[in-house]
Amino acid sequence: MSVTAQDLSNLLSSSGSSSSTSEPIVSVAGSNSAAATGGSVIDVSELVSELVSAAEDPQESLISNEQQSVSTQISALGTLQGALSTFQSALTSLATPEAFNSLTANSSDTTAFTATAGSDASTAGSYNVTVSALAQSEQLLSNAFAGGANSAVGTGTLSLSLGGTSFQVTIDSSNDTLSDIAAAINSASGNPGITATVLQGTGGAYLVLSSSLTGAANTIQVTETDGGGGLAALTYASGSTNYSVQSQAQDASYSIAGVSGSSASNTVTGALSGVTLNLLATTGNGGATLSLSNDTSTIESNISSFVSAYNTLLSTFNQLGSYDASTSTAGPMMGSGLLENIESQTNQALYSIVNTGSSVYNSLASIGITTNSDGTLSVNSSTLANALSSDFSAVSQLFSSATGVAATLNNQITADLASGGPIPDESQTLTTQQNNLTTQSNQLSSQMSALSASLTQQYSALNTLLSSLQTTSAYLTQQFETLPTVQGVPQA
Repeated sequence: MSVTAQDLSNLLSSSGSSSSTSEPIVSVAGSNSAAATGGSVIDVSELVSELVSAAEDPQESLISNEQQSVSTQISALGTLQGALSTFQSALTSLATPEAFNSLTANSSDTTAFTATAGSDASTAGSYNVTVSALAQSEQLLSNAFAGGANSAVGTGTLSLSLGGTSFQVTIDSSNDTLSDIAAAINSASGNPGITATVLQGTGGAYLVLSSSLTGAANTIQVTETDGGGGLAALTYASGSTNYSVQSQAQDASYSIAGVSGSSASNTVTGALSGVTLNLLATTGNGGATLSLSNDTSTIESNISSFVSAYNTLLSTFNQLGSYDASTSTAGPMMGSGLLENIESQTNQALYSIVNTGSSVYNSLASIGITTNSDGTLSVNSSTLANALSSDFSAVSQLFSSATGVAATLNNQITADLASGGPIPDESQTLTTQQNNLTTQSNQLSSQMSALSASLTQQYSALNTLLSSLQTTSAYLTQQFETLPTVQGVPQA
């Protein structure tokens, strides 16, 4: 049985039937001219590419799908971690007893004094406050200089002091007028707070020295070193006749609950722990009342922020773990034991009964925080305000005691996020999976490169063989065609 060039072409062309194109991977020329040129070739590159793809694509698709799944889980875990951290921030203003120590200070006579309570003010109560004197700064008015503000006074050095701080001003012929001396004092280095001003009156020019510092210790003194010349008229010490005292340096004098005190400033701190008084005017014999009370408005605001923060956290829980039947879309952590456990812990804390010392206010619902049909929380402001005014301590215990709602949630989240906790552990597990998949992908790529090289070598050799067979086939075909026709011999 003889094999023609067409038979060989049909046989070899069948090996490329899986190609996505209509062109065969192996082709054999059928004409004499094509055969003579050795035209039998395999498209080695395309054949190898298809064989490698057939081996690689299923594995690569599996790895890629797993990588996408792990990447989605890592992203979802980051979203959960961020949501818990944000929620925990809202808990800090409720999770400790100190968070409920905030007081507000009020004055019954704000024309006499105002008051503010700092974070270290911890004792509520009412106190009688009297103000018998306000702190004052000193102001001196010099005698008149008949020559006016622009007449020369003298030269030399003025030494001025305010309280315990002194500085010097050098006066020469370039700045010896009263106006120049005032300007020199104001711009002098080391000036602790003396302001010099020139007033012009009918009797002449006057130098006014004003202190910016209140208190009996902050008096002004002026000496000179010109040997008794014109600058001597500007010197001042207690009892001096060169100036008249317009305002006497003095301390504030007050009493709180009958305890007398004084202050160099009208801003009084330290007299009552954590409270600052701003003295504005003297009071009558009856004084005024300072009231320190629980800062319920701040607590109400913090509780409202807590409710809002929880609703945001719940939205994240739903986004990560829910299933939307209308779109057949599952959240990236649907069915996650980690998410379910965190949600369960959170709900247990929210709906627990807390030993607050009160049988009335011992749950979130009892102070006006209730659950809506969609699971979110809402606050009844009136109920909350009534609870705070009726039993502030119970509300504090409800949130901040060892078993309180905010304290418990805060501790749970800290444990969940801490090193060795469930969230970091899950993150480490997913990271390990991601790294392993990357390694698998790299190994597969290396294996397919090796397979491609091996197949290329094999099919290149086959291509060479087929080309040789094609040449031989073409030669034999030519030879057969040149043979003379053999006539049949008739039988006897």
